[in-house]
Amino acid sequence: MNLLKASVAGLGLMTALAPAARAEELVIFQKWSSPAEVRALRVLQDAATERGIEWIDITIPHDTGSNVSLLNLVTGGQPPNIFSEKNPAVYRDLSEMGLGRSLSAEFEVAGVMPHLPEAVRRSITVDGEIRSFPLGLHIDGMLFYNTEVAERIGIDPNGWSTLDEMYADFPKIEAAGVVPLALGAQAWQVGYLTHSLVASLGGADLFNRIYGPEPELAALDDPAFAATFDWLRKFQQAADNGSSNRDWNMTTNMVINGDALMQIHGDWMKGEWRAAGKVAGEDFGCIKIPGAEALPVTVDGWGVLGGQSEAKDAAEIEFALMAVDPAINAEFAYEKGATPIRTDVPTDRLDICSIKTLEMLEDPAAQVQNPHSMTDADWQSAIWETAFNFWSDPSMTTEEAITELRDSFDVILY
Repeated sequence: MNLLKASVAGLGLMTALAPAARAEELVIFQKWSSPAEVRALRVLQDAATERGIEWIDITIPHDTGSNVSLLNLVTGGQPPNIFSEKNPAVYRDLSEMGLGRSLSAEFEVAGVMPHLPEAVRRSITVDGEIRSFPLGLHIDGMLFYNTEVAERIGIDPNGWSTLDEMYADFPKIEAAGVVPLALGAQAWQVGYLTHSLVASLGGADLFNRIYGPEPELAALDDPAFAATFDWLRKFQQAADNGSSNRDWNMTTNMVINGDALMQIHGDWMKGEWRAAGKVAGEDFGCIKIPGAEALPVTVDGWGVLGGQSEAKDAAEIEFALMAVDPAINAEFAYEKGATPIRTDVPTDRLDICSIKTLEMLEDPAAQVQNPHSMTDADWQSAIWETAFNFWSDPSMTTEEAITELRDSFDVILY
């Protein structure tokens, strides 16, 4: 642990100091580093410090395989206490190592569950047990746009009822010297856009047949799945020259600065808008993908590691319950650009975009889980790889992409 602490200090990562007499160190393994994410983490740090918990931080880049790094730390004898992870397979692996930790009893005693939307309850449950605590709720495929740019060009994104109607306005947007749709060409960003389009075009049924716990080979032949790749190609062709390998928050800033009209990405974009001093509903608008039949929901789930000392276990549980406290969760979500995961949070921290999100989630049949919460990790990686290959190679056809996925399906899932 001394080696771990020294390496963390060397990286200049943040550590919240608590009174020495009562401090219990918890190693926090997470992958958030954008300005809005860091502000949200500070909300948790401050709350932890008030409870006598010393935060030892390990941060890794968002898209570098956090589950692999987590398991390497565990098997290497330096396990974290709290970790950012949504994939149910990781929790099953930890249980096999004797490190699984259910939160079901503690959440029941604290009365947490009745205040969580259905999408949140599903995302934090693995094999009938609450295995992670939720922090923020996001819609993966939201469209955020710059209202000043839209007004100047004479376009109202709220009037688009289909992707075709949106795309028909691209020439008008380009003629005004503005990028229609800002995109960051990284594998994970293209992957998120892909599953958001599957949900939008094919609804919950097709989404679950592609990304569910038991994917169906026949689902790859669905016309809506082919249409997903057709739209990826249209968006790739409309992307600006600087899109390659651009981080999502830098892409968001293109829209904030008026260089692009809009961005389709997770609604954690809101944190960047707020950091720039912009107001939801005034400086920027937020709508679902035009015509979307279903919405993929990301729940930021963090787990706790069991099987350690009694003092560590108690501090971990206190941390988890702290994170879902209504007031703390509302403040965390406000800073991150998320929607709170509870329905009973203080309303003074709900902006118009969060209100819209909660309204969208009133219909359980029109929402699906983020693939990280239910999909075989190798199969999801194969979809990401194919989608990114397709994006990066303009000569690759939709038919070739689907054939590549059929081959991967045979290898991974048969």
